[in-house]
Amino acid sequence: MSTATTRRRRAPGAPDWLREVLRRPAGVIGVVIILGLLIVAAVSLFWTPQNPFDVDPFHQWQGPSAKHPFGTTGTGQDIFSYLFAGTRTTVAVAFLSSVVAAIVGLAFGALGSLTARRVRESIAVLIDILIAFPTLLIAIMLAAVFGSSLWTVVIAVGIGFGVNIARVSRGEIRRVARADYVVAAQASGSGPWRILREHLLPNIAPVFIVQLSLSAAVAVLAEAGLSFLGYGVSSATPSWGRMLSILQNYVTIYPATVVWPGLAITITVLGFNLFGDALREATDPRLRRSRRGAGDAGKEATRVS
Repeated sequence: MSTATTRRRRAPGAPDWLREVLRRPAGVIGVVIILGLLIVAAVSLFWTPQNPFDVDPFHQWQGPSAKHPFGTTGTGQDIFSYLFAGTRTTVAVAFLSSVVAAIVGLAFGALGSLTARRVRESIAVLIDILIAFPTLLIAIMLAAVFGSSLWTVVIAVGIGFGVNIARVSRGEIRRVARADYVVAAQASGSGPWRILREHLLPNIAPVFIVQLSLSAAVAVLAEAGLSFLGYGVSSATPSWGRMLSILQNYVTIYPATVVWPGLAITITVLGFNLFGDALREATDPRLRRSRRGAGDAGKEATRVS
């Protein structure tokens, strides 16, 4: 076999699924929104239009202007600069909580599929118990014990969505474990963790990644909700949910001010959801086959007519 052929066979992977995602309008929109968030978050680490915490009592509740594109709050804070700085909090929560959810989901999923029967049953009961606790309740309990911080939100959201991912990954691992090549690997003496690493993880990766991308969208909403209630990040950390909490007392007098943080949250959640949907369509062979079959049927009907 030639080197070129080997390269062509080894090439499929991230570029292929990304190419499939970018063929879909929803995927393009989702990628653009996520890339925009990453760029703004990176820039906000070094520069913001103004100091987001500066108080200016002479410019309270100002409308949009060249200096304040989104207006100001009742203390004279620049809304645009605060949202600009709050992007890094949103990105950090979305991605860090996804990492925690991946660790929790994979650990529980593997233990609930590849261990002894009693352990599997115990893990299944534990997952059911944890799923019964809402993520916001877990975050509030952690905040009451450890105080409000970014890591409290990340751990709470990660655990909350990790157990849901565990339930999905456990079912996928058990389904793939029945495949002939996995049974052959077990018969050849391969251990359970080697089988997990070499055979199971590559096959459940598409479903796993899709679940993580969708959990990032819910993590953004969870962080905003927790910060709105006062159980999210600390007051020294800019947060879109905290800004909504500050401005909601004046929504009947200055309704335009709450539009901007609400719009930022909506666009961000939409971007992660669109990307997750496009990624699911790109990596699920059943959807690709059904779409290909529908396309062939349409061409055949056109040819007959």
